[in-house]
Amino acid sequence: MRVLTWNLFHGRSLPASQQELSQHFAAALASWEWDAALLQEVPPWWPARLALAAGAQQRTALTSRNSALALRRALAQRWPELAKSNGGGANAVLARVSILAHRALRLRTWPERRVAQLVRLEGGVCLANYHASSRVQLAEAELDALREQALRWAAGTPLIIGGDLNLRVPRAPGDGLAHICARDVDHIFARGFRARAPCRRLERDVQLGPRHVALSDHVPLLAELRLCEAHASR
Repeated sequence: MRVLTWNLFHGRSLPASQQELSQHFAAALASWEWDAALLQEVPPWWPARLALAAGAQQRTALTSRNSALALRRALAQRWPELAKSNGGGANAVLARVSILAHRALRLRTWPERRVAQLVRLEGGVCLANYHASSRVQLAEAELDALREQALRWAAGTPLIIGGDLNLRVPRAPGDGLAHICARDVDHIFARGFRARAPCRRLERDVQLGPRHVALSDHVPLLAELRLCEAHASR
């Protein structure tokens, strides 16, 4: 199984492009080979478009700054670098297999709303997608709570937890969860899987007129996983 995690930086680029980039993010996601994509800081009106381009199903959970969303969307589409995170936020899971169940899990309301996603895929694999608070103490507490809830949701089936955890060195998770891959604050943990190959950092540069820009300030991470024998034989 191939799992991607990527923080979309609210649809912005480095250096700033001053234009709406949904078609470029959609094209990048469509071009990569993955089975499930765990996405954070997604403009709330993007997931359906991203999923359509990638030939995937999607589930979305709104996070923070989503009041008066129509106005936020209008501002973010016209002036993305002015709106930044105030354009509204969401987490999204895309899957190229059937999504059987989805639950949004609120882990914090203050100082900023933080919401995880729990997803069960056809075949029994469960996913948890999350973008944690920027303060280390809060992020660690949220990860602990997410791990407990995700393990309960998975109920012994294979589990993958990924996202922007805002922790460069997360605490060892235990409970059979292995730290599969990491880059800065982006991580993937898994139970019931082992890595088939080293984690890959995907190319995200695009040409916009005379300039090259990088989509997002985060590098997309791709983990290639194989079910452990105990789970594969079930």
